[in-house]
Amino acid sequence: MFSHLFQKKRGTWKDDALAGLTTAFALVPGSIAFAFVAGVPPISGLYAGFLICLITAALGGRPGMISSAAGSLAVVMVALVAEGNRRGGEGAGFEYLLLAVVLMGVIQVIIGALKLGRLIRLVPHPVMMGFVNGLAIVVFLSQLKMFRERDGAVVGDWLQGTPLLVMCGLVALTMAIVYLLPRFTKKVPSSLVAIIVVSLVAAFGLATQTVGDLSSVKGAFPTPHLPRVPWTWDTFAFVLPYAFILALVGLIETLMTLQLIDELTETRGKGNREALALGGANIVTGFFKGMGGCALVGESLINIGSGGRGRMSGVFAALALLIFILFASPLIDRIPIAALTGVMFVVVIATFEWSTFRTIGKVPLSDVLVIVAVTAITVWQDLAVAVISGVILSALVFAWKSAKHVHLSVMGDSEGERIYRMEGLLYFGSVRDFAEKFKPSLDPQRVVLDFHDARVCDMSALEAIRSL
Repeated sequence: MFSHLFQKKRGTWKDDALAGLTTAFALVPGSIAFAFVAGVPPISGLYAGFLICLITAALGGRPGMISSAAGSLAVVMVALVAEGNRRGGEGAGFEYLLLAVVLMGVIQVIIGALKLGRLIRLVPHPVMMGFVNGLAIVVFLSQLKMFRERDGAVVGDWLQGTPLLVMCGLVALTMAIVYLLPRFTKKVPSSLVAIIVVSLVAAFGLATQTVGDLSSVKGAFPTPHLPRVPWTWDTFAFVLPYAFILALVGLIETLMTLQLIDELTETRGKGNREALALGGANIVTGFFKGMGGCALVGESLINIGSGGRGRMSGVFAALALLIFILFASPLIDRIPIAALTGVMFVVVIATFEWSTFRTIGKVPLSDVLVIVAVTAITVWQDLAVAVISGVILSALVFAWKSAKHVHLSVMGDSEGERIYRMEGLLYFGSVRDFAEKFKPSLDPQRVVLDFHDARVCDMSALEAIRSL
């Protein structure tokens, strides 16, 4: 129905400028909300949106794609920030995060330089479904703490009575606007309209917490900042595992988004160049108090759907976001937390692959188990461990199935000679089944093996043939 919005076409400066402005409006609520998910100041999400969007738009491998602070990274960051605060006191976690963002960027640059971006092709679809389902659940769980009493960063008891009713009412109003407004107009981001309306409603004497109550947003141009952490091996041993996870999660989501935009625009982006640009952007962001980020599916679709095709669409979005930071920070302080929570609940609903339930009974049971396993590991551990585990599990399933598809038939049987024809993959998983198909005591003196329709894959296969 809306496929015409994404058809291949050359963008103009006017199209890119208008698309960039529209996208910037959509970036504001997400950047602030993801900062709260990670447990860092809201301004760090806005700084990340400005710097990462600007650098990847100018230097990346997929014009029209939008990168900024992301929920998939925020759910990993929250554990790092919490542990950092335990190590060095309140506020130390944010400094550890900045170092992790820099190291994340370095890892992504190395991956891009080694041209390893193509490895995304090795991630099966069931793993990706489990990945996004787990991400949605983790983001949902992270928002439940917003229904607790808060005094700055201190979390208290669950809300009760009138405060709970007000919170639930404003969350419901936000979600209703986000869902219903696009039925009437798509000229403005529905999430932005929802936040404005809910902020106006809350201004009429409703007792509800705002962004300013938790962490005031003081708008200023981002300035260089060296992370204030102990520069010791112990610090790097603590931060590096998180940096590695963040780098993998960010690249996976970025390359997935790149593939989606490629399909929609019928053009082809450059994954390795995007990895280099994203890594460089995160390095810069970490030294400018930004929380880091990666490509965003929703904002990229908004940009493309609004006519943004060239690099300038992302540049305009970044510059517009900077203007918001410099001049609109007092307004951001007045945004109710309930509005951001409502936006995040909508993100959760849109992110979760509801088609998962329809696949049950229609796809192999092994694929369903992979989806469930990756989803569970994502919630239990983290996104990177879940994806790696899913790929390994899928590979084992494939190896098990392939081992059962080794066929041997007799093509010729004359006095003193027998010809066997082999079909299938001969590798470590199938060599035992292969060997059991032969009865040397019943074979003639001369045996010929025809591998025309087979593939000998590894050393185990060669050893199995030699042992005959």
